[in-house]
Amino acid sequence: MVAQVIDGKAFAAKVRAQVADQVAKLKEENGITPGLAVVLVGEDPASQVYVRSKGKMTVEVGMNSYEHKLDADTSEEDLLALIDKLNNDPAVHGILVQLPLPKHLNEDLVINSIDPAKDVDGFHISNVGLLGTGQKSMVPCTPLGCLMMLRDHHGSLSGMDAVVIGRSNIVGKPMAQLLLGDSCTVTIAHSRTKDLPDVVRRADIVVAAVGRPEMVPGDWIKEGATVIDVGINRIERDGKNKLVGDVDYASAAERAGAITPVPGGVGPMTIACLLANTLTAACRANGLPEPEG
Repeated sequence: MVAQVIDGKAFAAKVRAQVADQVAKLKEENGITPGLAVVLVGEDPASQVYVRSKGKMTVEVGMNSYEHKLDADTSEEDLLALIDKLNNDPAVHGILVQLPLPKHLNEDLVINSIDPAKDVDGFHISNVGLLGTGQKSMVPCTPLGCLMMLRDHHGSLSGMDAVVIGRSNIVGKPMAQLLLGDSCTVTIAHSRTKDLPDVVRRADIVVAAVGRPEMVPGDWIKEGATVIDVGINRIERDGKNKLVGDVDYASAAERAGAITPVPGGVGPMTIACLLANTLTAACRANGLPEPEG
């Protein structure tokens, strides 16, 4: 068996095109332009790349992009004051504080200072609680992108056995909630799970989000399973830097029915879902029907 490649790059381009069409319609019919504010504290190289990419794609779909770049030694008081200003700015519908923050800043305090209705990352404790109880919320972008790819590939996920490897608040836990919402039977596995290979082998769906390069070998994968690899790990191989996932792609692709590549799988969907969340937030803020799809 040779796995079907789930092309996240192509799917994300389709999502962004849909968002752009709906943004144009929102402008034409209601005179509203969704606005996304991104706050970057410090000069983490990876974060700078992400912020540039987010800003570029925000503009490409017709939204307003507001970038706030702060020094690494910015005080918590000043950062919270900026977030308060953005919370009260009607032109800003989505607020994203790029993580990780410098160590002197309390990430939980900062994230929970964002207006939950503008929390397009879906990290605010209110959105976490709403998602966990099956209510309308802002959904974290990476798990949302994974779910969209799974739905696109399978149609209905009802009754499928899903294993999520990783229990982070950003991916693992919300991914499990979304899969439960689609009537999967869900196991959250992690580094201390007993007989982890056997747990993974029974899964129809494997979502790997553990942050360890190529931790999941192909012989852990059930024949025909769908593998969603969230990991993005930079390693050195044959004297060259290379990006790999949490799954050993070559061996897993021989057993899986479908698999996401790294790069070009989950990553592009994260930004596409951020834009979709910003559009949703703009519609909700103005009492308009939420965009479909």
